[in-house]
Amino acid sequence: MVNMAATGVAGWLGRLVCGGGWVEQRLVMSVMLLLAVLNIYTMRTCLSVAIVQMAEAHKPNATVMDPDRCYAPVAVGAASSSSPGSHQRPPDFHWDEKVQALVLSSFYYGYIVSHIPGGVLADRFGGKHTLGLGILSTALTTLLTPPAAYLGPGYLIALRIIMGLGEGVTFPAVSVLLAHWVPPKERSRLGSFVFAGAQLGTMAGTGVSGLLLAHFDWPVTFYFFGSLGVVWYALWSLLCFSTPEEHPFISDRERHYLHSQIKANNHGKPIAPTPWFAILTSVPVWGLAVAQVGHDWGLFGMVTELPKYMKSVLQFSIAENGLLSALPYFVMWIFSMVFAAIADWIIACKYWSVITVRKFFTTLASILPALGIIGASYAGCDATLTVALFTAGMGGMGAFYPGMRVNGLDLSKHYAGTVMALVNGLGAVSGMLSPLIVGFLAPNSTLREWRTTFWVTFGVLVLSNVVFVFTAQARVQDWDRQPDDGDGDDAGAAVNADSGERGGASGKQPGIAMT
Repeated sequence: MVNMAATGVAGWLGRLVCGGGWVEQRLVMSVMLLLAVLNIYTMRTCLSVAIVQMAEAHKPNATVMDPDRCYAPVAVGAASSSSPGSHQRPPDFHWDEKVQALVLSSFYYGYIVSHIPGGVLADRFGGKHTLGLGILSTALTTLLTPPAAYLGPGYLIALRIIMGLGEGVTFPAVSVLLAHWVPPKERSRLGSFVFAGAQLGTMAGTGVSGLLLAHFDWPVTFYFFGSLGVVWYALWSLLCFSTPEEHPFISDRERHYLHSQIKANNHGKPIAPTPWFAILTSVPVWGLAVAQVGHDWGLFGMVTELPKYMKSVLQFSIAENGLLSALPYFVMWIFSMVFAAIADWIIACKYWSVITVRKFFTTLASILPALGIIGASYAGCDATLTVALFTAGMGGMGAFYPGMRVNGLDLSKHYAGTVMALVNGLGAVSGMLSPLIVGFLAPNSTLREWRTTFWVTFGVLVLSNVVFVFTAQARVQDWDRQPDDGDGDDAGAAVNADSGERGGASGKQPGIAMT
């Protein structure tokens, strides 16, 4: 009875939203997936901004000489504490830098563990419930963050690990849903649209958090983003389904179209069991994993630590901190689309081979951020120049999408999801380690200590890129071959990869992203 009532409500709401079938359901699915990715990033990143108000900022140690210390107001016209809307309150917690680093990194302990199980759950039970329950659990843990923090840092760390476990299943589930709902020829456009939520969510999580913290106490930030996650789950439960066949109010025309396009593309053939040993001993896969670790070290380091640097070193106000910390991700989002279009053009015109494109754009995505953050650390207290260099560096990281992000599709036609879950899970190790290293190397939050941490990031980005350049390939690997594949199929895959045909390699830029 309950299921019938829920289906009736879903049908009524779906017809209301979709105008009696005028809006195609794969577009509704794409919008909801965009909001899903956006939501998980806001809930993941809001703590990085809120912690600057939650915990006591480091007070300069009289025994530690810091000749480079910055003093407020800074060059970007920081608001004084007495200016309208600059809400100030004493911190609730006296956590040192190492405790704060452990709190920020704890999310990734759970996030790493649940990637591959998330893919298995999505395949077995459907992407709808895996994604929905993953985001619901993330929303509930976000809402529970304030009481956990008041109980003590140990409770907050445990809660963040649980939050990571829930969020780790979401990206594999998104990939499964895209595979069921988006035909191959539409995956570049709709996939890119969906995964734009990563940058948009980071921008919203930092920018909106800064505005909320400027006017309200820090718990409001978690209640706001957690509530949005619960609202998304309610709409998701009513509007979206794992496959077109399960959808109660999809039009017959669209159902037939999706069936013919997606099923025909898969040829209706089951694939062989996952060749775990071959994948785990594949040199190109490990080269890709090392590149992912390097990229995530730079990205997660900026996501979790940039707001603290803005506060402790440059002395930004809360509102400025959130907005200016969000700026680099907005530029990264713009540049990712520009770089993707350029890469598509190069491959389509056959100016370079696919592997050359992958290596070139991956190198850009490593070198430009490395130079940007090092330049920012030597900009001293010139806040305008510092923000400009951080922003330019993160903009360069947008080249990551047409570079190594889609390389997993070059290596495998049948197990690309498994490869990406493995690589992305290993990359999340960076999210665990980088905040801990910052806490160890910058216990006094001096500019020179932070500069040391940025040099570490520089080294990780450059060295990981060197590994990728020497190990990367852009052809389907032997372990991907199916028992009924003929020599012609295998050869054709290799030709497609080397000649620049975009069947799935270059045409899916951000659409395959999992971060």
